[in-house]
This record gives sequence, C-alpha cells and structure tokens, in this order.
Amino acid sequence: MLYEIAIFFLPMKKPIYRSKLRLFAGIMYFTLRRYLYWYFSRINFAKNFESHLPIEIFAHKTLLRRKLKDVDMWMQENKIANLKIAIKKLDGLVVRPGQTFSYWRQIGKPTRKKGYLEGMVLHNGTVIAGVGGGLCQLSNLLYWITLHTPLTVIERWRHGYDVFPDVKRDQPFGSGATCAYPNIDLQIKNNTSQKFQLALEVTGEYLIGKWLSDKPIHFKYKIFDKDHEFKSEWFGGYSRNNKIFRKVIDKNTNNEVSEEFITENHAMMMYNPLLEYKEEKNRDII
Repeated sequence: MLYEIAIFFLPMKKPIYRSKLRLFAGIMYFTLRRYLYWYFSRINFAKNFESHLPIEIFAHKTLLRRKLKDVDMWMQENKIANLKIAIKKLDGLVVRPGQTFSYWRQIGKPTRKKGYLEGMVLHNGTVIAGVGGGLCQLSNLLYWITLHTPLTVIERWRHGYDVFPDVKRDQPFGSGATCAYPNIDLQIKNNTSQKFQLALEVTGEYLIGKWLSDKPIHFKYKIFDKDHEFKSEWFGGYSRNNKIFRKVIDKNTNNEVSEEFITENHAMMMYNPLLEYKEEKNRDII
C-alpha cells in the first residue's frame, strides 16, 4: 500500500500569502529539520550504484519541450541541461530491501557552481526563472513510474496550483510530485525482498525513466482517478480536485486482485476551466 505525508484539505482553503520575513524564517526552520533527518536519523538511505539490473519493471517517457503560454523556450532548453546534471546522481542507483530513496538527498542542492542553469519554476501559481528550474519534470516521472511498482511512497507533495490546461494528457490529473530543495522531497521505500534500480536517460526529445529489478514482479498496475471535479471556491477562483487510485492486476491470470487508494488532490486553477479549443492546432499552445 502506498501512503503519503501530505495533508488533504476538505473543503479547499484559501491560499495563504505570508510576509518575506515569515517565509524566510519558515524556510530556515524546515531546512534545518530536513538536514537533521537526513543525516542523524537511523533511516537506511539508498546510496550505492550498480550496472543496470536485467529486468525492466516499468518504463515511461515525457516530452522535454512543450509550447507553454508566456514561457520562453530558453527556460525549457535550460531545464534539459539541468535534467542531464541531475540524472547523473540517480541513474544506476539501487534501492535495496529496507532502504529509502530520497530525491533531494541524492541529487543535492542545485547550484550554479554545479552547472545548473535558470529554468522554469512554478511559484504561487506563476512561472518564474530559478537556478535548477525544471527538475519537477523528473520528480513527476519518478512518482509516476513508482506507482507501477510494489515500492512504497512515504513522502510526496502535490502541486498546489494547476497552472496550464490539459493538452493531450495521458495521465490522470494530480499524478505527479512537486519538488523544492530541500523540504519538498520525494521519498520511496523498498519494503519488498528484491532490489530495485533507477535507470534514467535524456534523449533529444524525451526524459526516460525506468525501474529495474533483479527479479520479476507478479503484478501490474493501472492508475486512474475518481471524483474529478472543478469547483467555484467561496474566496474566488476555481479549484480542481480528484482522487487517485490504482488497480492491482495478477499478470498470470489478468484478474484484478485489489483496488488501492493512492492520494487526493486539490489545486487552485490559474486558468479559466471553461476554456474551449476550437481548432486542433491551437491545442498545442497552452
């Protein structure tokens, strides 16, 4: 069963805008707490690398370049450069039984000194440029491929804003994981009896992610959502909400074994939910 530390809010709460001083103090407090957890807890974090294991458990790829409204393409080119740096810290990483994978502990702080460039960062529902921007595409991909394995997600943070309308979406809304160093982390624990390993690659067109293992698994997973709705909020604007589930299917019989609740999403929409696309070509620009 997968579970998360994220807290679900029902009904949707009005976004809170704090002063710069309050934000700074909060960042310092939670950063210190995160470092203490990483380096002084008794958690057995994954840190070893091996040549790629023989069995592919699940793979997925996402486009590197998309036409996004009011977002310059240079941000996406810099994002690709950032992704290439980050995956060097992850490709080949083995998560042994009982170990935990921490996204930010393994990658480290993205800085200019390490070669990271300014890329697209989502901040309070708006797009800004920030060093290391674009790494959410990687955390989104890792979360998605993990949902198709028996690994356990022990920390995942949902996106608080739905910034862009769907364009040819092939995954349920809210099936990603946002990230921000070091506090908004993605952590995955291996509670199985076999090794799992990350395999990551950036091609000219795609970011490709795979979970590999030393043994096959006996189940496959189908991710879907329920109760997907757009709501007009009392404080103004619209929110988008749903619940994510997965079906566990026996590979040998193709029979459904169980249905598991994964998470619940609530995000403020930064566009009009009643938008209509009259021409197919216009749907490529959001």
